[in-house]
Amino acid sequence: MKPYQQEPIVECGEPLIAIPVDVFSLVYPHPYQQLVAPYLNYSPFYVRAGVLDSLIQAQKLLQQQHPGWRIQIFDAYRPVAVQQFMVDYSFSQLLQLRGLKLQELSIEKRQEILQEVYQFWAAPSLDLATPPPHSTGAAIDITLVDAHNNNIDMGSPIDEISPRSYPDYFADSNNPVEQLYHQHRQLLGNIMFTAGFQRHINEWWHFSLGDQMWAWLINQNNPLHPVTARYGRVE
Repeated sequence: MKPYQQEPIVECGEPLIAIPVDVFSLVYPHPYQQLVAPYLNYSPFYVRAGVLDSLIQAQKLLQQQHPGWRIQIFDAYRPVAVQQFMVDYSFSQLLQLRGLKLQELSIEKRQEILQEVYQFWAAPSLDLATPPPHSTGAAIDITLVDAHNNNIDMGSPIDEISPRSYPDYFADSNNPVEQLYHQHRQLLGNIMFTAGFQRHINEWWHFSLGDQMWAWLINQNNPLHPVTARYGRVE
């Protein structure tokens, strides 16, 4: 169990609604659907109604600073079955990258690699008290695009399992290009924080509002004024 999963959830019953394609840039074709992840009748481009309101607010803040720029949605709602699929896929990719074979791994080595995956992917829990953030409709993976829909370079791709994914990885770099990556990450973080979101401590692209991770991050920084998660699993 991760620390944020100890936060209680008081479900508010808000519906999942579609992210409007005419307002945001959406990644098509969706990368996990291309891998044949089992979405069934679900779409990855859905969020809770309140999350969408705040996302629209963040987009307006962005365009005040950079007219024409938009938030690009890489991924949003994710059923637990898709979470399980992507955890398994990411584990297999790490093995392939390192030239390892599952049948040759010791139990300890397998667990070590799985823990690397779980630094970036939530466990695909079916327990209603510990839902994966994306399965609540309150978590989104995003980046920025310019007025021509070109990606703003953040210095590493979404979903990379490496320290480069940490939000402040480039903060102390003296390299001008890497400093630019950091500035882009700060811009993304600032517009999202102002709109009420919190960012995953290991992922520059992952933001949430109203789920357990959001509540835990706020309560860590402001224990005198605690908040409660209001979005649980939706399926």
